[in-house]
Amino acid sequence: MKVRPAGDADVPALVGLWEACGLTRPWNDPVADIALARKGPNSDVLVATREGRIVASVMVGHDGHRGGVYYVSSDPALRGHGLGRLIMEAAEAWLKARGVPKLNLLVRTSNKSVIGFYEALGYGLEETVAMGKRF
Repeated sequence: MKVRPAGDADVPALVGLWEACGLTRPWNDPVADIALARKGPNSDVLVATREGRIVASVMVGHDGHRGGVYYVSSDPALRGHGLGRLIMEAAEAWLKARGVPKLNLLVRTSNKSVIGFYEALGYGLEETVAMGKRF
């Protein structure tokens, strides 16, 4: 399996994977999100490929102080094969290579299995509240 930055030709497959994983929302345009992440030096989209097919992905970036991941995904037909761990290790390596000291991530409270996944990778709950404002 190979992990690499996403390319232009990967966009349709990426969107398809994110849709299959239930990650897209009507208020977020995944194509625009991919373009924004890929255009700056502080963010990217990484993909894991198997036999030329995208089987996992992560959008990773940092603000110069903390890193973040979004759209963490693995092919639903291949769950339990270590793809989530592989793509998170790639995101962590990407951030460490840029000197970023910490990764923060958001998980919907209703997504109990994903919370367990991140706990198994060493992530823990923090005493913070996530707030947001849409533009």
